[in-house]
Amino acid sequence: MNQKILRSLSLVLILVLAISLLAACGTQATPTSEESAAGETSGKPGPALELTGDATAGAAIFKDQCAKCHGEEGTGGVENAGSTDGTVPGVNPLDPEFVSTDAKTFATNIDLFIEHGATPEGDNPAKVMKAFGDEGKLTPQQIADVIAYVISLNK
Repeated sequence: MNQKILRSLSLVLILVLAISLLAACGTQATPTSEESAAGETSGKPGPALELTGDATAGAAIFKDQCAKCHGEEGTGGVENAGSTDGTVPGVNPLDPEFVSTDAKTFATNIDLFIEHGATPEGDNPAKVMKAFGDEGKLTPQQIADVIAYVISLNK
């Protein structure tokens, strides 16, 4: 190859590297595949993240589908024998690991659990989080509404 082409290729590679490094600076990664913020669920975010949630509708869905495990208004304290701490986690307040000032990251952290469910730590937890999205138990709009409600509880 001639030297002019090699210099051009080197310059292009340096520019690509510089752009990649600059793009990575100052951005907050959004969990998208195998883990949430705390790495306790797997799968990709669902279509609910592309929708606008209604916290009022989400409160009704939460009461019907979620309160029996997460407590009224998400305050927790529901017994879960066999789990490490013996209870189902509350979502009001939500574990600080899942809260983010970036709205998309915050919604993604919640979505991953609603979409794919989760199994609490422990030898044999009596209660596990259902995969409401994967199992078709909630529509994407209903999931978006529950996400909006849980976020409203944590403001």
